[in-house]
Amino acid sequence: MLIDTYGRVATDLRVSLTDRCNLRCTYCMPAEGLDWLPKPELLTADEIVRLIRVAVTRLGVREVRFTGGEPLLRRDLLDVIGRVAALQPRPQISLTTNGIGIPRLARPLREAGLDRVNVSLDTLVPERFRKLARRDRLADVVAGLAAADAAGLRPVKVNAVLVRDVNDDEAPELLRWCLERGYQLRFIEQMPLDAQHGWSRDAMVTAAEILDSLSAAFDLTPEDEGIRGSAPAETWLVGGGPARVGVIASVTRPFCGSCDRTRLTADGQIRNCLFTREESDLRTPLRGGATDEELAERWRAAMWTKKAGAGIDDLGFLQPSRPMSAIGG
Repeated sequence: MLIDTYGRVATDLRVSLTDRCNLRCTYCMPAEGLDWLPKPELLTADEIVRLIRVAVTRLGVREVRFTGGEPLLRRDLLDVIGRVAALQPRPQISLTTNGIGIPRLARPLREAGLDRVNVSLDTLVPERFRKLARRDRLADVVAGLAAADAAGLRPVKVNAVLVRDVNDDEAPELLRWCLERGYQLRFIEQMPLDAQHGWSRDAMVTAAEILDSLSAAFDLTPEDEGIRGSAPAETWLVGGGPARVGVIASVTRPFCGSCDRTRLTADGQIRNCLFTREESDLRTPLRGGATDEELAERWRAAMWTKKAGAGIDDLGFLQPSRPMSAIGG
């Protein structure tokens, strides 16, 4: 198992396939983009699959989530998913995406073995989308959501970040829109993971503000905490259910005590916390001839040093040097 000194067991693996992205969201990276990782530093498809196999067969990982950057930009994505789906025991396989590439890939992804998707959508207003993403691609994201649903990549989950004075009035409309289409909406507090290091606690739209806005338009009933388990989202029944809405309050109500995640970056580094400033290198031993058990032992050692909490609520918190696009969600 991947266990830490606080007794938490990591069974959910987030795998970043690339740090590249075809959007330039203001809360993630600058308009001109970033210096992407050189190709020789990126894990190959064979290396990714081998490390996932080690995680699944030796370390108890039961769910694999592919992230980025934008994972649909990875040309060998279908091959990677197909090979991971063939593992025994087979993990649940999901993918977090901006949705732009889904219309052409939804059915091939499903056929390869992908179970479901999380799609980022922060606004339904084209002008706001252009301001937030610096690209005019709202129609493509909406089409991607519909294509994922039609292909059976369900439940289709929508991730939304509210930015003050840009789209912070849009929570009720986003929820209404998702309910009409059968999508599961999750609001995420803006986190200190932007490349510009411009995140401000005072400017962040909090979970409490989001819930106040939703409660003014909908009848919300909190779900029992026992149902949540290790999931990052607190959930509420809408109108008595069965529809739900979630809020991931990473900053104001951190859930570190129940975290079950481990992360593998696109260049082969293990991160035992999204907000850690330290990484453990698997790429070098992997390319140096390490056995599967040696890789597994390095992974166990990396998780053993996981801290009790991310520390975002501490005044002395320092955000990671790598942005979200390089870490993976």
